[in-house]
Amino acid sequence: MISESVDEVTIISSGVVIEGKVSSNGNIRVDGKIQGNIKAKGSITIGETGEITGEVQAELIVIGGTVNASVQAKEKLTLESKSILKGDIITRILVIEAGARFEGNSKMTESVFNQDSSTLQS
Repeated sequence: MISESVDEVTIISSGVVIEGKVSSNGNIRVDGKIQGNIKAKGSITIGETGEITGEVQAELIVIGGTVNASVQAKEKLTLESKSILKGDIITRILVIEAGARFEGNSKMTESVFNQDSSTLQS
C-alpha cells in the first residue's frame, strides 16, 4: 500500500486485517490489525482498536492501541493512556500518558533514522 503525498491519510479500519508490509509517503491511521512492518514518511496513529505485530517507523507516532514490536519515531512517540507497547523504542521525544503500559527498552537520540533498525530487539 503506497500513498503519493505526505498530506494523504491511509486508514486501516476496524475489522481489517493486513498480513505483510505497509508503507506510505503520507500518514497512516490504524484501527484494524497489521501483521508485518509499517512505515510512513509522515505520522502513524494507532487507535484504541488498532493492533500491530511488526516494526513501526515514522516521523511522529501515536499509540492508543497495542503494538508488539520495535518502534522508531524520528521526532516524537506518544503512548496514550490505553496503549500497550511490548518492544524497544528509539525516538527523540517520548511522551507516556498515565495508564499506558510499556515493556521494553527505550533510547533517546537526536538522529533516529541514522540507527540500524537491526539493533532493535523485541
